[in-house]
Amino acid sequence: MIPFVVPSDVDDVALASGGNVYDRRVSAVAGLTPVPVAGRWPVPDTASRVALDRALAEVPDGTVTLVDGLVACGVPAVVVPHARRLRLVVLVHMPLGDDTALPGERAAELDALERETLRAAFAVVATSRWAWRRLTGLHRLDPERVHVVEPGTDPAPPGDGGDGTRLLCVAAIVPRKGQDVLVEALAGLADLPWTCTCVGSVDRDPEFVGWVRDLARRHGLAGRVTLPGPLAPLPGTELAALFAESDLLVLPSRQETFGMVVTEALARGMPVLASDVDALPETVGRTAAGAVPGLLVPPDDVPALTAALRRWLTEPRLRERLRDAARKRELTDWAGAGDRLAVLLDDLGGPR
Repeated sequence: MIPFVVPSDVDDVALASGGNVYDRRVSAVAGLTPVPVAGRWPVPDTASRVALDRALAEVPDGTVTLVDGLVACGVPAVVVPHARRLRLVVLVHMPLGDDTALPGERAAELDALERETLRAAFAVVATSRWAWRRLTGLHRLDPERVHVVEPGTDPAPPGDGGDGTRLLCVAAIVPRKGQDVLVEALAGLADLPWTCTCVGSVDRDPEFVGWVRDLARRHGLAGRVTLPGPLAPLPGTELAALFAESDLLVLPSRQETFGMVVTEALARGMPVLASDVDALPETVGRTAAGAVPGLLVPPDDVPALTAALRRWLTEPRLRERLRDAARKRELTDWAGAGDRLAVLLDDLGGPR
């Protein structure tokens, strides 16, 4: 079985990132052997570097070895020596320097570390076509060494098609996910009936979480905008139940490499209102007939998001058209995603 080096918190529901969900689901389908490594990734301390070095040192020479980019990309001093003897494949969920909260100098430093790691890797796996373009351009990688394996979805029955007032945002409460923009936009809709549940980790940036909650209080929305924290990932959990009883997914991200929650919503026939940024237009996609199963607005544009939400809340025909498109959107399931990764890794294990 192929070893897959992952962060040790990969099963932590409180940190239920899309990357962790992806790692778990493809591991199960592709028959990978998870190798959890503790550390403060992507910038580990000495003990974490030692743990990663030991984990890689235990893998025999020439073995195809998959490593989560969150673990690998920030420590080329540890990873590159092993890349010379292993068929090291780095899975990049998001370029390290692309986090919008990073200062410019820090982002450039992480870009340089990631570039050194990825150029030494045997191959790179990106999770979207947009990410493929971003990585090959940013790090000037050979396009033939970078492969795309998009996340899958869990098929589920469509929701009950309510009155549109139940809004849902599923994302860690951090600046790049844009929950502050969402609250500001909702403040312009106080005259309409709606509720908005923002599910996601509240531990990554407590200062930002406090800012979002304060915004809701100042706008008189504390009872209408709720931040319950993280819920167990899909399927068959509280989050699945919340999807079933919601009407519209809203994802006002400032940056997004794929946006797994978008396809999770579409798999349930739920339309999406998302930022027109990075991979999100491709993730929202179109039906075979060309219909878009949602609405796209510019990132960080409060008036545009308010206007789109008002349309959703006040135009029944628009809601039905978007719901119909969401139900018809063709998606890949997790079995297909895991099989694609398994085939890719098997091919990479062939003759050099």
